[in-house]
Amino acid sequence: MPKVYVVDREGVEHELEGQPGWSLMEIIREAGLPIEAACGGCCACATCHVYVDAEWLGRLEEPGEEENAMLDSAFEVRETSRLACQIRFRPELAGIRVTLAPEF
Repeated sequence: MPKVYVVDREGVEHELEGQPGWSLMEIIREAGLPIEAACGGCCACATCHVYVDAEWLGRLEEPGEEENAMLDSAFEVRETSRLACQIRFRPELAGIRVTLAPEF
């Protein structure tokens, strides 16, 4: 099973099983990590904000207008900020590493 690596807010790295077709938000939430995902993945909030390791950014699709608008309302946004609900996991992303952004 392909792996996803998630660093929680305490700096602990978790190795999760990537489910092709699921969003990273769903994978993280299913593993029981503290990601709010208040809108359930509808790109209507920024509570699944993550930082994607820079080496992986080029492998992701560009964020859309809705995602950029939601990131504008997020706290501590960086160049590597993305919404986990907008990153669809596929086998090519096996090994991706993200860090949960601070809660507001």
